[in-house]
Amino acid sequence: MNKIGIWIDKEKAHIVRINGDKEEIETIVSELEFFNPTGGSRTRTTKWGPQDVVQDSKYLEREKHQLKSYFDNLANNIKDADVIAIFGPAEANEKFRKELMNSHKDLASKLKSVTKTDSMTLNQVKALVRDYYKH
Repeated sequence: MNKIGIWIDKEKAHIVRINGDKEEIETIVSELEFFNPTGGSRTRTTKWGPQDVVQDSKYLEREKHQLKSYFDNLANNIKDADVIAIFGPAEANEKFRKELMNSHKDLASKLKSVTKTDSMTLNQVKALVRDYYKH
């Protein structure tokens, strides 16, 4: 039985595969751009700061498309799963679950849990997935 645990955030995903006694870990790095919009006057004499309009919607739309590409790449890497558990901080794990429900229904049916966890090292991620499937 191919059991998969994924620790995911917006930067990277660690995929831990447990098949019998064999354990593998693979890291997939997202190609998500982190934007920090700047604008406005370069002078310090401006009393109320920068007055330029920042197009947030353009950045958010780009991020949405990049997230979809990242999640599709992850889904293609776990097609052979029999059971899936997703872990991670913030909201990337929940967004990935929603993407599985909407676009990858065959994988969504194998999803057993989505759990919030803190940031972890590779060894901690392996231990977390190992312990999850022991119980």
